[in-house]
Amino acid sequence: MNRPALAALSAALPLILAAPAQAQAQAVDHGAHAGHDMSQMQGMGEATPPPPTAQPAAGGHDAMPGMDMGPAAADPHAGHDMSTMQAAPQAPAPPATPAPAAAPGDHAADRYFDSAAMAAARAQLAREHGGAPAAMVLLNVGEWRSGLGGGGYRWSGEGWFGGDVNRLALKSEGEGSGRRGVDAAEIQALYSRAVGPYFNLQAGLRYDLRPRPNRTFAVLGFEGLAPYWFEVEGAVFVSDRGDVRGRLEGYYDHRITQRLILQPRAEVNLAAGDEPDAKIGSGISDAEIGLRLRYEVTRRFAPYVGLSYERKFGHTADFARHDGDKIEGAGLVIGVRAWF
Repeated sequence: MNRPALAALSAALPLILAAPAQAQAQAVDHGAHAGHDMSQMQGMGEATPPPPTAQPAAGGHDAMPGMDMGPAAADPHAGHDMSTMQAAPQAPAPPATPAPAAAPGDHAADRYFDSAAMAAARAQLAREHGGAPAAMVLLNVGEWRSGLGGGGYRWSGEGWFGGDVNRLALKSEGEGSGRRGVDAAEIQALYSRAVGPYFNLQAGLRYDLRPRPNRTFAVLGFEGLAPYWFEVEGAVFVSDRGDVRGRLEGYYDHRITQRLILQPRAEVNLAAGDEPDAKIGSGISDAEIGLRLRYEVTRRFAPYVGLSYERKFGHTADFARHDGDKIEGAGLVIGVRAWF
């Protein structure tokens, strides 16, 4: 065999050896899909689009060579026109909460019993559970004291009857000495109405038993519990002669123990003009401050001891000097506070 023929045979030999392997691979591929008409499957007649070009990984790093990222690396929105998508409509707001209905006015018991009798029974129930009238008598100050005029006594108290809002109140206050008897005494009848959780507004009449001549006053005042637990009371008095007076007093109970209470107390009396027959001058007529320490044997009975200082001012002091009385003094007080 000549050399040109030998060279051509050498070039064709690899192709001849590879042909059986290629034919076997094609036979296997056709055998896997034997019995299936691939031309009827949707999309099989079209050319398969090439896979999308792999995008660089986050952080600017390219995918590692030799690693097939697969469909997860592809853009999940590839082939979708995002400009045509609309936001989902918002859910409607819930309806407004309806106003609470009025309390029912009908009662099941009225179907079987007389309505008037049941109304009276419900009223009685309300009285027995908070609406019942109550009463109280309080002797706030009942004491003997040394000081002005060589010593004397003093009282101040009240009693009331009624409910939580409306009450009838009676008040009394006065003082005297052993050698002269009662120097001043008054009694008040008042209508008291609650104007809040802690205060009552009061209006009524006041009658002075002493000194002479007797006088009658119209009263407008208040009493209650001020912030920080101060008990306060005040009133304006207008007499049948046109004289105007005022009074303001207050105290505070400081509990040292459950039974031992220290009470600072103050009272100021005022007058709009001079009243020579009553020996009272205009402005601040007199004032008293004191400190009392009481021991509650029971909640209703508490004896006390303390100190008291009194002074007269202005024309009231001038009237006292004219009569030979002292205008100021301090002394010991011994008394009792009780209520029932």
